[in-house]
Amino acid sequence: MIEKKDQTEYIIKETAKRLFFKEGKFNATTQEIADAAGVNRTLINYYFRSRNNLFKTVFDEAKKMEVNKIDSIMLSNLDFKQKISHFIDTSLEMNHEYPYLETYIVSQINQGLTYKRENVKEQSEEFFKNVKKAMEEGIIEPMEPIQFLLNMVSLINFPLAMRPLLQENLQITDEVYQQLLKDRKEIVLKTLFKN
Repeated sequence: MIEKKDQTEYIIKETAKRLFFKEGKFNATTQEIADAAGVNRTLINYYFRSRNNLFKTVFDEAKKMEVNKIDSIMLSNLDFKQKISHFIDTSLEMNHEYPYLETYIVSQINQGLTYKRENVKEQSEEFFKNVKKAMEEGIIEPMEPIQFLLNMVSLINFPLAMRPLLQENLQITDEVYQQLLKDRKEIVLKTLFKN
């Protein structure tokens, strides 16, 4: 009995994640989620108590995915350029699976949900120390370390977040856009690094 409960709860949560992160349906109703999950809408209230609790659970999972992505790379022993290269790969892979994840997180923050992380100060200090060292070694242009971070995030995330608009306006198929994103890694690295 517990296994079925856990399975139903899991199906509801994964369906909500699919609708939000993969299909971009941020305003999906509990009825739409229930229909897509193949369950009765009352089960959403049974397992999550309310629509808001389900949304908070999904938002927390989104945060966890982002934190795990960042931590697995920035806390590694790779050299700085390899870390950035790996970060690009992971960002693009995650976007392939969940194209609307970052957009969802930003939209939820704009609606008042918080996105606080532990150890942010220590991790950002470590990242900026790596940026300064890379500048001293001459592999990136001198700038405020935060500018390097803004450049990196913009170069990676802007094409991901703007995908629907760009595809619609430029009449680009999913396959062609996916290839553009794959080609993007080398372009981003050449833009960020001197060699």
